[in-house]
Amino acid sequence: TFADIWHIKERNSVRTLYWLTRDLRLHDNAAMLAASRSDMLLCVYVVDPRWFKPGPLQCRAMGTHRWRFLWQSLISLEKRLRPMGQRLHIAFGEPETVITQLVNDYRIGRVIRSRQPGTEEVGQWQTLKGRLPDAVFQQFETLSLFSEDALPIALADLPETFSQFRKQIEKTGQRHSEQLRIRTLSALPPPPGFPEDSRGQCPAIAEPQHSLVFRGGEDAGLARLQEFLFKNHSIATYKDTRNALDTWDASSKFSPWLANGCLSAREVAETINEYERTETSNESTYWLWFELLWREYYYWYALRHGANLFRRKGVQGKRRPATFYGHRFMAWCQGNTEYPLVNAAMNQLRETGYMSNRSRQLVASCFVNELELDWRYGAAWFEQQLIDYDVASNWGNWQYLAGVGADPRGLRRFNLDKQAQQYDPDGEFVTRWNGRSDQPVGLHLVDAADWPV
Repeated sequence: TFADIWHIKERNSVRTLYWLTRDLRLHDNAAMLAASRSDMLLCVYVVDPRWFKPGPLQCRAMGTHRWRFLWQSLISLEKRLRPMGQRLHIAFGEPETVITQLVNDYRIGRVIRSRQPGTEEVGQWQTLKGRLPDAVFQQFETLSLFSEDALPIALADLPETFSQFRKQIEKTGQRHSEQLRIRTLSALPPPPGFPEDSRGQCPAIAEPQHSLVFRGGEDAGLARLQEFLFKNHSIATYKDTRNALDTWDASSKFSPWLANGCLSAREVAETINEYERTETSNESTYWLWFELLWREYYYWYALRHGANLFRRKGVQGKRRPATFYGHRFMAWCQGNTEYPLVNAAMNQLRETGYMSNRSRQLVASCFVNELELDWRYGAAWFEQQLIDYDVASNWGNWQYLAGVGADPRGLRRFNLDKQAQQYDPDGEFVTRWNGRSDQPVGLHLVDAADWPV
């Protein structure tokens, strides 16, 4: 608490290390505000080399598109920090080692971070606390709409379905209550020194195959928020257009900036409220809030269920019949299946790092139902590719569709032909993204040479 901080300050000067993660912004940032109440402040972002190596599910945690967007976000934050007499120390290494070394080298008394829902992130935090018993460790809520104390239920009693959660939130009137947005800071304490920067060891940034539509950083995120609401008024028709497969203003596109913390969820919620007060309030404006609340639910869902978010049986403990066929997995990843709409969406993802919400549901349904694959491999591929990858939303949504998560209806299966007729009747999306494969891989081909690497 802040009382603890000032108690420390009475005894000696407060030297703080702020470990930035998914909070790459100055606006509405409780962790940054707490870090500013120091005599000296070291702002650190750690690029973990393990992100770029294949994991047990055949995929890397950080793909090319994710890395490019993240790097842009880091450089944007660095530019915003410098006029305030600060700098961003970008280190390449394992956080458990890097943070420990910096705390010891600069006699840091307090380590601050935003609260993270992933089990790996939770484990790293606990490891650091064990290695640095003399330091004060504090986490702050910066990824969510509400703090845990503001939830109408205890985290242990989190409803097993989104509908129940939504009803409890809306019953309290929090939909239109004034959120406690944290002011944007204009000054920060100086750093205790200038560590040797190892950003040069980070992987190179590959040139995009397509013209960049998304650009990382706080300024870009705030600009998109104003563009979607007050410049183009696209929010006013959002509910009618949100299922479009490939139209820029059909959906908000806030997710990459929200996922990296360049844009605050509370800033989005309050801007929606402002639009409803000054422009119009309708089903579409509500629906954008509704989608934001889905994201909120999965944040607490991940914190509530921990490691079960990543297990094949999911939070429900259900075993679904599935296996791993290397040729099917590769065909899906490479857009080379028997389903043109799925191929087009997967090509778009692979080439740009983005696909629409509707497309995500369709390709996931194909993965689980038509290809009969273990859903976790699909979730891992999304983690590698998506610029808006969010650990809670990604793994929560995959569980939902696979029938082992927060869906009371069980397994979700989409009729792909019907979906193509409804959302791509003229085949424009399939044509644009080369969905018609000349030699699609069938379901029953078995060839060890197709095993993914």
